[in-house]
Amino acid sequence: MATVALSQVKLGDKISDDVLTPLGGVLLQKGKVVTPRELDIMRAFLVPQVKIEMPANQAEKVQENVKQEPVVPSLSATPLHDEYDQMIVLLKRVINEIRSGQPIPVMDMRTQLEKMLQHENMYQVLTFTPRHFIEREYLLHNSVLVSLTSYRIAQWCGLPRKDWIPIALAGLLHDIGNVKIDQAILAKPSTLTTAENEEMKRHTVLGYQLLKNIASLNEGVKLSALQHHERIDGSGYPLAIDSTKIHPYAKIVAIADIYHAMTLNRYYRKAASPYFVLEQIQSDAFGKLEPGYVRVFVEKVTQFHNGNIVKLSDDRVGEIVFTDSIHPTRPWVSINGTIINLTVDRHLHIKEVMG
Repeated sequence: MATVALSQVKLGDKISDDVLTPLGGVLLQKGKVVTPRELDIMRAFLVPQVKIEMPANQAEKVQENVKQEPVVPSLSATPLHDEYDQMIVLLKRVINEIRSGQPIPVMDMRTQLEKMLQHENMYQVLTFTPRHFIEREYLLHNSVLVSLTSYRIAQWCGLPRKDWIPIALAGLLHDIGNVKIDQAILAKPSTLTTAENEEMKRHTVLGYQLLKNIASLNEGVKLSALQHHERIDGSGYPLAIDSTKIHPYAKIVAIADIYHAMTLNRYYRKAASPYFVLEQIQSDAFGKLEPGYVRVFVEKVTQFHNGNIVKLSDDRVGEIVFTDSIHPTRPWVSINGTIINLTVDRHLHIKEVMG
């Protein structure tokens, strides 16, 4: 272990002791591998020096200011990431099998889903990031993330335990109808024409048709594929039904789908800030989404994140130090000892959750 000036920290170095904020919060945890993001965070907080792990002979060289070659950074990995990646691989296989006329391997999907959910305690909605995301695989990642988030919302909203796995499966399969849509439409980098938009909307009906005769799926899973774009005021599609006819699974999947659709990069736009998206979901709760589910979702995903490092819309970096339960998307942020109350400074918002 060696204590080195921040200017001497290299990409790939491993932090050997917690790095603290001026208020005593943990900025970076012990064992964190330094990537460009970690360097940006420490520079923003004016961290003067860091303890890093290295062999004794290398430590002596650092103290003597001998330049070393940077190490290629390695992304952090968890068992959840491993099972997540396996789920992406399985979905690719499933899509190919459906397109070749084979039945959907529901048991394979459920088995892998259960393996992934064994590590659901590692999943934080606002901060979890796939290791290998690329834009052309957006629909795959959206399906897995909606599955994880739907599972969490079901827990938070007090649905019976027997519904947790089925609702996660509903999230996983909600967009399955897209395998029957022209891939040129799904990957189009510009605005869809009216005809293309109508074709894209057919994925709901096509998904239900793929699932409706599978005896091992309950009706909520099947209806989620059909109804996840319905809205409680009857303004959605494909049937324009109101709240009384929308299955609870579909109401939950709709919230998770909107959140991840907006916080993942797409061909035609970059991802939006999670906090900005939560505000949009809150506004849509009035007449569009199930308000009780939305309230619980926003409260739960924000209450765990005091101490998180965030970037504001003016590019300043700070630490969340307080979250008001009445305005959970507008916490107090400490920037170099100055508290920014986003409830008051409404011209600002959180642009990025950095760690």
